[in-house]
Parts: sequence; structure tokens; C-alpha cells
Amino acid sequence: MGADRNTRMIFLNLSHLCRRVSGLWPTPVLALAACANGGGEAMTPSGQVSPPPVDSAEHRRERARLVERFVEPAGVRDPLVLAAMRRVPRHLFVPRELWGDAYADHPLPIGHGQTISQPSLVAYMTEILKLDREARVLEVGTGSGYQAAILAEIVREVCTIEIVRPLGETAEQLLARLGYRNVQVRVGDGYRGWPERAPFDAIIVTCAPERVPPALTQQLKPGGRMCIPVGPVQGAQELLLLVKRADGTMEQQAVLPVRFVPMTGGAPKP
Repeated sequence: MGADRNTRMIFLNLSHLCRRVSGLWPTPVLALAACANGGGEAMTPSGQVSPPPVDSAEHRRERARLVERFVEPAGVRDPLVLAAMRRVPRHLFVPRELWGDAYADHPLPIGHGQTISQPSLVAYMTEILKLDREARVLEVGTGSGYQAAILAEIVREVCTIEIVRPLGETAEQLLARLGYRNVQVRVGDGYRGWPERAPFDAIIVTCAPERVPPALTQQLKPGGRMCIPVGPVQGAQELLLLVKRADGTMEQQAVLPVRFVPMTGGAPKP
């Protein structure tokens, strides 16, 4: 789910730390994370999604500046991720009154107590999945649909689950209006994954369970990667990167201290 509205995410020394990435695991860096599963949309007074406005030349310039000033300095280097960050119109995923802040590198509230994460974290979490064009990805926590749109620019298929019905339904409509035909949205409990569409090459989770849901590890392909925050809502949380070995066991590395809202639904309660 999206982050608490009081949550704000600040990368500390992310730029030079991420440049020291080597081998399988990125260098640990420190961040406070707002969940990437909150979202917003261009809404009519009746609550219906309006046709998306034209993406202006100024919006495109703002996205290019965002990548240059925040995403690349955060250590993100994957050309597919950088291209996606330049293409996806983030302003359409937040309330219209916040369009002026859409290309700043911080979370924004999008309703239902949720936020859309700062773009540099969205890019970072996407990059460490090491996606290719043929991948099928599960996202747990659709929110605004922004993360799903970033993924859809890169991979063959995105399956995304949102437990808050108004967010899921609005995101589905907006993604369709923007032409993302390779995204499937389900309103439901992401703790159980999406077994009908499994297995997945990668899984990205934008809310924090107390421990990694067994259903998600089961639905990950051998060799697949999962990015998930884990820990108590009031305690220390870590963004974990997991890789599934050929024998079904999981290789796990903590990559970022974070703060996400708790996973709801079927997730065990503390």
C-alpha cells in the first residue's frame, strides 16, 4: 500500500554509494521510503477519470530534468529504466492541484491515506530487478498505477494487484487511457499473489509485511528477483532483494533501510 502522508523519503548519499554497486547485490544505502503504490489521476467532479490531457513539451522537459537531476545521481544506470522515467507522464498520476510538484523528487499524497513515491526510489527499485523485454512482472500495490506504467514501458506483461478498490479501479482506467495494453489490474489481496498468472520473472512489492509472504516466493521463477520491504510498521524495516535459486531456496540481501506502510489483507498481524 502507499505510504502514510507524514512519511517522507530522503536518500542519503545514494549517488556515490550506488556507484559502488558490484556483482549481484547493490551497496547498502540509507533511505526513508514512501510506498510506490499510492496514486492519483485526472478526475472529473463526479469521480470519473477524464481523458488524459496532452503531454506537453514542458512536461517532457521536466521529466528530462528529473532524470538528470535526481534519478541518474541516485546511481540508476539501466537505459531501459531511464527511458521509462523520461516517457511516463507522472503528473497524470497525481491530483491536478499537485501537478506543479509532479516532477519533484519527493512523495505526493494521492488520497486514501496513500502516496506516490519519489521518482528516484521508483527507478532504483525497478533497476535492481534487472528486467528484460520478455519479463512478466507482478506488482503488489498498484496505487496510482505509476509504477505499473514504468514497468510496462520495459517488460512484456505487468500483473498488478491493489487492495483499495477505488485506487485499483482508477489506476486501471488511467492505464488503459494511456495505452498500456500489457498491464492487467486486479482488485484483491496481494499477500496471496496472483497464482493464475504465475510464475513471474520478477515481483515488486510496495508495502511492508512482517515477513516475506510464502505465496510470493512460490510464484517467483527460478532465477527470478523480488524487491520487497519487510518489517514492523513501528520498527526497523529493510528493503530486501531476493533471488530464487534453481533448488527453490532464496538468496536474500538487505539493500535499504526504509519505512513503508504495512501490508494489509491476509498479511499476519503483529
